[in-house]
Amino acid sequence: MRVIIRAIGKIKGDPLEGALLTYQKRLRWEVSMQEGEIKQRLAPAVLQQEEAKWLLAGLPTGAYVIALDERGKGLSSPAFSAHLSQKQLEGFSQFVFIIGGADGLTPEVRGRADLLLSLGAMVWPHKLARVMLMEQLYRAQQIQVGHPYHRD
Repeated sequence: MRVIIRAIGKIKGDPLEGALLTYQKRLRWEVSMQEGEIKQRLAPAVLQQEEAKWLLAGLPTGAYVIALDERGKGLSSPAFSAHLSQKQLEGFSQFVFIIGGADGLTPEVRGRADLLLSLGAMVWPHKLARVMLMEQLYRAQQIQVGHPYHRD
């Protein structure tokens, strides 16, 4: 399984970088981080549109696309793991996770996603959401192989 995380903003040098790398190194799946940053000072709506263009431009053909969004479906860790397993059985080998910037995702990005996934009812900073996603990917993998990392 190949995982691509397309996210707005750079995490290098951020205090959260260490936590992200810890879970990324534990994963047996191939994971690549693709970070985009619009450096121009733009009005929030214009910036959000520019971020959306970047997020959508790099989507590989045939990938299963999951966008993290507060409007998305909340899944338990076992349900998330089962969802990924089911999609693999359906023939998907590449999964792209999209994490927007501070102003969230446009309707176009949300509409392109095969699944809108919520990390809970609260809104999280986009860099923290990356760490949370990476941990959940690791947890999903451990659930799939029957490792006791996840406890019910």
